[in-house]
Amino acid sequence: MKKILYITLVAGLTFATSCKKGFLDQVPDDRLTLDQTFTTRQTAEKFLANIYSQIPDEFGQRNPNTGRNAGVWTGSSDEAEWVWGFNQCNNINIGSWDANSGFVNDYWNNFYRGIRSASFFIANIDRVTQDITPQLTVQYKNEARALRAMYYFYLARIYGPVVLLGESVIEPDAPTETLRLPRNSFDECINYIVSELDAAAANLPVNASSIDNYGRITKGMALSYKVQALVLAASPLYNGNTDLANLKNKDGKQLISQTFDASKWKRASDAAKAYITQFVPGTYSLFRKNNAAGNFDPYLSCRDLFIDRFNNEIIMTRVEASIGSRQYEMTPYHNGSNSEVRGSAGLGATQNQVDAFFTANGRTIDDPASGYVRTGSTNFQAPGSPIATDTYNQWVNREPRFYVNITYHNSVWLNTRFGNIITQFNNNGNSGKATGGNDYTVTGYAVRKAQGLGNWNEGNRPVILYRVGNLFLDYVEALNESTPGDPDILNYLNQIRQRAGIPQYGSGAGQIPAPADQAAMRQAIRNERRSELAFENVRYFDTRRWKIAETTDNGPIYGLNITQNLPAFLTVIPFETRTFTKRHYLFPIPAKDVNSDDLMVQNPGW
Repeated sequence: MKKILYITLVAGLTFATSCKKGFLDQVPDDRLTLDQTFTTRQTAEKFLANIYSQIPDEFGQRNPNTGRNAGVWTGSSDEAEWVWGFNQCNNINIGSWDANSGFVNDYWNNFYRGIRSASFFIANIDRVTQDITPQLTVQYKNEARALRAMYYFYLARIYGPVVLLGESVIEPDAPTETLRLPRNSFDECINYIVSELDAAAANLPVNASSIDNYGRITKGMALSYKVQALVLAASPLYNGNTDLANLKNKDGKQLISQTFDASKWKRASDAAKAYITQFVPGTYSLFRKNNAAGNFDPYLSCRDLFIDRFNNEIIMTRVEASIGSRQYEMTPYHNGSNSEVRGSAGLGATQNQVDAFFTANGRTIDDPASGYVRTGSTNFQAPGSPIATDTYNQWVNREPRFYVNITYHNSVWLNTRFGNIITQFNNNGNSGKATGGNDYTVTGYAVRKAQGLGNWNEGNRPVILYRVGNLFLDYVEALNESTPGDPDILNYLNQIRQRAGIPQYGSGAGQIPAPADQAAMRQAIRNERRSELAFENVRYFDTRRWKIAETTDNGPIYGLNITQNLPAFLTVIPFETRTFTKRHYLFPIPAKDVNSDDLMVQNPGW
């Protein structure tokens, strides 16, 4: 079953806005236009499409504050770095941002715009009487309800406790005092999100009714955000975090729970298990692909998951995404080659992330049994590569996901239409710093995940926002925290590893001994998340909800010595010293809203 998120941007359907202050300034105040909008099914559908348009386009992260809600998540984690200094991620990395920064305001305003529009739609769709059935009205209303809850989730994930507007639609001419609203507690936010998603899902189809409706929110899409919200709420950042003890409303209301509650992990694991029981493998499943000989191929399975548009692993996606610009950022400069294979490699993978991938025998590189070799080179043919090349031993015999995710020096480029192009990242190589001008990798590696096999400048391709691999890892994390030793932990963790082509955990032949206790399993799960979900906008939020970002995102971040040729190029050096303090766990609330609403409190440290 194909599952894509079809987004039609509205052309010519423009609403005037009021002059009210801050994030509440989102309401159409042209009453005649509003009446016209909710007269016909066609214009109402355009309004609904505008609500859909706030779903993040995570391929557009080079310019994240352009109205498409693309994140700063990949380049602001320890996974990657952009070469271009104008990118907002680089400002975050060095601590040069605050409550007045444009992207801080943009996410806040955009998601609240989606929330307010959804509430307007819910309140007015019943007025449409032309060419619409009662059943379709109910479906559209619940699509908007699910989208509204999803946007609250995105806000809470970024800012922590936010303002819940509920069902009330604040009129454009409402008295100013009605716009004074305090923040809700984080638990209130999560409970609202969950209840809204449950209510919406009860009235949404499991599958699209036809090919023309594949993009509409389904039951599985809505409930996947319930799982994510509950995992977030159970995590250390929000579950008994005394570092945020001073985050209170002006009336003294505590906004972050100060007591650890183990039942939150149980609630999350139960929700994930219920989701799997309902939808996997009937509606969604782990993607698997065979090679030309008909045999299962882990490399192709992990690579083509992001290339085959309509595969059953994808739960939530945005189809209208900036894949062309993202592929330019991943395609190396390849001086002298055809424009189809010439890009920038401006999105560089860090040595920190390169070292996080397992070896081919499924072990971390610091495990004495891994077989990892730090020096020398080998004539090596990587998975998916048509030829062998002289390869630095650090990159030899790594797990298939390494070769899916990373372009390294002397690797063969994916697009072979013009022959086997070998990428050279050393200073004077075909994609090196001296060669590329402003287009080069600052780390000596390029991100490769989701790169197509043809022209980098292709049209739209869906960006995956949530998939079965993420679901399984969310489940085992929550289960390990709530019920350590449950056999489902190894079961679902091993399904991820088996698809990745590395040994499973257990006591059987060819397996790796299972982690000995809850703490060891916790680390194994975190290691697996870092490899399986690399460059999927997960690591940024993982390090923050686990409260480890003060270690992972603070201090030196490493890459290769890109200003040198071989052999000095291969020396690992810090390319940036990053700044992360406790205040950075949450975005600040935009200053304009704190200043205009005397009940709104700022996040600590801002």
